[in-house]
Order: sequence, then structure tokens, then C-alpha cells
Amino acid sequence: MSDVPKLRITLLGAGQEVGRSCCVLQYRGRTIVCDAGVHPAYSGIASLPFVDDLDWSTVDVLLITHFHLDHAAALTYIMEKTNFRDGKGKVYMTHPTKALHKFMMQDFVRMSGSSSDTLFTPLEMSMSLASIIPVSAHQVITPCPGVTFTPYHAGHVLGACMFLIDIAGLKILYTGDYSREEDRHLVKAEVPPVHPDVLIVESTYGVQSHEPRDDKEARFTSLVHSIIRRGGHVLLPTFALGRAQELLLILDEYWSKHPDLHNVPIYYASSLARKCMAVYQTYIHTMNANVRTRFAKRDNPFVFQHITNVPSTRGWERKIADGPPCVVLASPGFMNNGPSRELLELWAPDSRNGLIVTGYSVEGTMAREILIEPEEITGVKGNTIPRKISVDYISFSAHVDYSQNSEFMELVKPQHIVLVHGEATGMGRLKAAMQDRYKSRDEEVKIHTPRNLETLELTFRSERVAKAIGTLAAKPPQPNDVISGLLVSKDYSYTLLDPRDLRDFAGLTTCVVTQRQKVALGVGWDLVRWHLEGMFGQIEEGLDKDGIPTMRVMGAVDIKLSEEQELTLEWDSSASNDMIADSTLALINGIDKSPASVKLTTHPHTHDHVPKHPHPHADLGGESAERMRIQRLAWFLEAHFGEVELHMPDEGDEMEQGEDAHEPSLLVTLDEADAVINLLSMTVTSSSESLRRRVEAVLDMAVSTVSSLSEAFTAGVSLQVEEPAPGGEGSKEKSGSPTLPSIPEDTKEGQADVSMEDASKSTADKDGAGAAGEDGAEGHEEDGDEDDEDDDDAILAVHD
Repeated sequence: MSDVPKLRITLLGAGQEVGRSCCVLQYRGRTIVCDAGVHPAYSGIASLPFVDDLDWSTVDVLLITHFHLDHAAALTYIMEKTNFRDGKGKVYMTHPTKALHKFMMQDFVRMSGSSSDTLFTPLEMSMSLASIIPVSAHQVITPCPGVTFTPYHAGHVLGACMFLIDIAGLKILYTGDYSREEDRHLVKAEVPPVHPDVLIVESTYGVQSHEPRDDKEARFTSLVHSIIRRGGHVLLPTFALGRAQELLLILDEYWSKHPDLHNVPIYYASSLARKCMAVYQTYIHTMNANVRTRFAKRDNPFVFQHITNVPSTRGWERKIADGPPCVVLASPGFMNNGPSRELLELWAPDSRNGLIVTGYSVEGTMAREILIEPEEITGVKGNTIPRKISVDYISFSAHVDYSQNSEFMELVKPQHIVLVHGEATGMGRLKAAMQDRYKSRDEEVKIHTPRNLETLELTFRSERVAKAIGTLAAKPPQPNDVISGLLVSKDYSYTLLDPRDLRDFAGLTTCVVTQRQKVALGVGWDLVRWHLEGMFGQIEEGLDKDGIPTMRVMGAVDIKLSEEQELTLEWDSSASNDMIADSTLALINGIDKSPASVKLTTHPHTHDHVPKHPHPHADLGGESAERMRIQRLAWFLEAHFGEVELHMPDEGDEMEQGEDAHEPSLLVTLDEADAVINLLSMTVTSSSESLRRRVEAVLDMAVSTVSSLSEAFTAGVSLQVEEPAPGGEGSKEKSGSPTLPSIPEDTKEGQADVSMEDASKSTADKDGAGAAGEDGAEGHEEDGDEDDEDDDDAILAVHD
């Protein structure tokens, strides 16, 4: 298993915590990073992911799911303060995300500008923005060879997406933050059409369930109304973008239906949100049908009737606090600093006021601490403030709850689930609940909960598929059909081509390497032929196109009498032809030392003596060859079954009973059961099925045993020669000698298996693609309908 590539998943953030999301994927030499956020409970360097544990110059792709700070705020630091720019990495996010990310980062720099541990400057932020590549939902992107990704709508906030990543055929779905509930303006998260091998999914709410949407909206508006009736101020800490727009739509609609509230102002305390409203109006087409329909009727839902921005004058917080009842949506949502924190400290001592926390609160933030309703809180300056303000929690968080998350996991159907973006306790409960669900259904799905910097290694055994295109795809194959062609590998994808289509579809060409080997000849030409017939059964003899005496071995290797005392071996290089040439060369080099050669040449005084008798292992011709073949088959069968009877057809019987009534056959008798072997069709018939199968198995062994190499194995087109060329130099001038055609590079079935690596030696490689096989040099006379087994082996090698 050491050779099987492993997917390595390392969390630099959001491992058993919420915040600083940063997930590193490494597979087949590619490195993909998903998200680069900061932790809202920390500041400066401490808020960053563990960036020092990755060589950022090796990153190929960095994907940002959405603009929230805990997913994107560390991007500029990584791009400008690490060695990311030393590599070839590219950064991608959707068009709305890039537009909003710009404003978010400007606000982030402004808020941290007075701090001593500022992460980056406005100039560095502007430089990083210029390098971000925007993409659209459902757009298939190929950032580097072997890697593609496709964004899908994730709900959550405007522009948020999940990424379906394909690395060399391995599919990974990274959700980021997502919502499966359609709200006032966003679509719900999509389910990708492809089942990924790995699902990396948020677990923010663990096994908690959200309140039904209609119920929580009614409870929210009633609570706001009751606080105003008692003469209090309503504080809604929200992030500038995202849930704030949802709450504004709900409040604006509620105010329209209640005239008694028209004199109660709703303030939106965020200059950032005001600047970003143009982005929301630009990307109306990415929102749900309700918003698009209203916009088509010239009713812009984001032009609010009862909501105003707070005055930009200094000290507006105190003026509002001293004024009449009102509702204020103030950022940030975690209330660690900014307007929401200032208003909290001003309104906390008054019991008429009310605080409603509407989103998820990260551990270590004021929004989490105040949910336990302490008697006093600590101000930003360290002072103690009594808390009498009412505290309520109504979740409008655009994260999935347990029912939505579990349903999504079952629809996606991954082999592995990796839980991220959740606190350890809730994540553990979610893992246990999902394991019980899968176990009850006998489904084998593994769930992982890695901690930060804990590398998770996953191994997959899957088939790599080769797509047949061009001529091979013209006729759909039927079951059990064998398809042969050239296997072209590029960027971990495989394509099967007819050799004639190679230039058109792959931009490649093939060539044939012809090898020649000269050998000193110390014996006669006929003695060479005698030994070759003994080794290979039979050889073909004639003249080549230049009139040189030539013997062809197994249709693949030519032995030419190029000089009086010199032979030249010539063949088209391939793995199988090279093996035949090696054995031929070894045989020729050993002829003069062979005891059989010494015995044959003891009578005359020269080595040019012509053997009087054929080699005992050579193939016989005519009827004697058939008789010997039948006799050898009978001997082999007798060794296994005892006495075997030979039945030959009688000419008179054929006339009387029909042509098919009697054919040459061997009769095998065993345990009172008979099996008849037809010597013409080599088929076995018997009333006993077990005996028939047994005789067939032995017959297969017998045929391969009694056949010579030339009968069982032919690497080229056979040449039928009626008259062998005489030996010696004089044969060069004999006009009646047949001429051997050039040997085609194509080889027939039965050739020895060839690995993809060996087969690719004779194929030109262009643009990083490798073509395996020996078929189809351009301009060759034999186009090669019969593909060599190099191709068959290459096809088999596609599967792990």
C-alpha cells in the first residue's frame, strides 16, 4: 500500500474550534488551501491560522468560500507576508465575495490601524486584492494541471459558495459555512450533482436544532415590540454584512404592518453596510426568486422605508442612549469592540433596555459571555458595569442545524466525512449521532474530527477510467468486447485513441524505431537456418527489396546475409520484438559452439556444409506434419487418460451419411464415459459435463505444448514462401527468389504483455502527454487493424 497515493488533510485553523478557518489538502503533489480567516476572540498574530506550518510557496490554489473575517481576513497576510508569491499559487473567490471582501478588509484595517500588532497595511491589502481571480457559480475552473474545481451556492451570505475540488480524479467537497434554509433574500445551499470521495463540512451547531423560521420571526418581532413598549432601547449586535440584511428585511416589513411603530426609528450603525448596499443591488440575480421578482417590478427590497443610518457625528452612541426608544443594529456581532460594545456599556445599567443576540457566538467573545446573564460586565477600559439589560437569544444564524446537516451528508454520500468549524464537544456529539445513523443502515462511512495541525491521511482504492474518443467511440462497444488503442495520459486523465486519431485529438505523433545489429558469421547460411528452425519451428526465407538473402523469424526479426562473413539483424523495436531479437542473437552466437553443429560439419572440411536432415524440432510440412501433430496430441492425452482411439473419416461413409457425419477425431474413455475431440474444430463433446471440462483443459495444454513458437506466437504478418532461397552469396542474384515486405510495426494478439512504460519508448511525447503503444507510424503501409498487446496491457494498467 506504500505506493498508493494518500490524501493529506491538515487544519491550520477551525480544527475543533470556530474561527480562523484554514484547511490544507495535499494529494499527488498538489496543494490546495481552502479559506484563510482570523479568530475573532484574539487579535494580531495570535488570531491567525498556524501559517508557519506550511510552505506557502508550494500552494497551487487558495480558495475563499465567503467574505466573513473568520474565513477570509488572513488572506492578505498570507499573500503579502509569507513566501506565497514565491510559488505559482492562485487565489479564487466568487464575484460578490471579492466585491464585499474589499470593503470588509478596508474596515478591518481601519479598526486595527491603531493597534501595535496590525497584521498588514492598506497598501498590502490593495496589492493582494489585485491578484484575486473572481469566478462564477457552476463555472469549472482548471487552475493547474490535474486540478479542477467548481463553485456551488452555499446560502449563508451573499456570494458564499462551496467548492467541489477534483485532484487527479479524487473529488473533495469543502462546504465552508452553508445554510440549507431559504431566507428572505438568499437561496439555500445546493447539493452538487457528483458524489465526492471526501466531504469537509462545518459542524457549528453540532446536534442542536433551529426553531422553525416562522416561529422565530414572530418571537423576534414580538420581543422587539415589547421592549419598545416598556420604553427601552433594543440592541441587535450583528455583523455589517450577512444576517444584518436579513434582520433589516424582517423589521422593515413588520414596521410597515404596525403604524404605531412608525415614530420609532430603526438605526443601522454601519458605514460599511451602507457602502456595501450597492453590491447587494448589483448581484440581485444571485438571490432567491422573491428578491428577483420584487426587483423586476422596480421594487428594490434593499431600499428600506423605516430604516436609517446613524449620524456620522462623534458621540452619536450617547445621543441615541439619551433619546427616545429605538432599535439599533450595530456591528460587530461578537461585541468585543466597536459600536455594539459601546452601546452595550451605555445601555447595560437600564433594565428597560433589551439585548437580542441573533447569531452564533464564539467562545471567548462578549456575545458568548453575556448569554449567561452575569450581574456585571467588564468595560473595554477595565471598569465594572452593572448589567440590568435583558438578554435574549434568537438564532438567525445562517448555519445548518443537525437535521439540515445530517440530511445534506446523506444526500452527498461521501466515503469520508471530515468535521470542521465546531467546538470539540458539539463536534463529538455530531460524530456519534451520525455514526449511529450510518450503523443502523449498514452504511460504511468514516467520520473524522481532526484537531489543528493534526494531519489526517486517507487512502482510496478507485478505478481510473479511460475515455475512448474519435474512431474508437464511433461504434459503442458491446459486452465482452475488447477495445484496443493508444492510451494517452495527461494531467492524471486517460484517453483511448485509435493511432490514426493521435495527431488530431492529442497533438502527438508516433514513430517506429528500427534497430540493426551486425554479427560476425563463422558458419554457413544453411546451418543458421537449420538452428533457427529448431528453435522457432519454421522460418520464412526470401530476398529483401535490395535482393539480399533474408530469413524472417516469427514475422518480426529479419536476418540478412549482408556480407560474406557477416549477418545483420533488423527489426522494428517493441518490447516483444526486442525479446525475439535477443533470443535470435543468442542462438546465432552459439551456433559454432553447438555440439549439433560439430556433428553436422564433421564430414566435409568446411563449415558451409548443408545439413542432410531437417532439425528434429523443426515444423514438418504437408501431411506428415498433420500426422505428427495428431500423434503428439494423442501421446499427451494418453499420458492423462490412458488409451486414446483415433477415428478417421471413411470416404464412402461421407458420401452416405453427409459431410458432417464423420470428421477426424480422438476418443477418450474414462469411467464408462466417452469424450470425442474433433480434430478439425478442436472442440470436445461428451455426455459427461465434468469429463468434457476436464478433457478441454488437458487439450488446451496439449495444443500449446505440441505447437512450435512460430505456430503459437506471431508478431507480424506471415509470408508464404513457395521456394526457399538457396544459401550462399550466389542467392543474391537469383531472380526467382521471393521478396520480403517491410515488417509492419503492428503486432497480432498473442504477443507477450508489455507495460505502459516499455510501450511508450517508441512514441513521441508532446506537451506533457504520454502515448503508450506501438501502433500507427504515419505513412506505413500496414495501418494495423490488429493492435498489439502493448495496447491491451495498457488498457489493463488503467485500473488500480
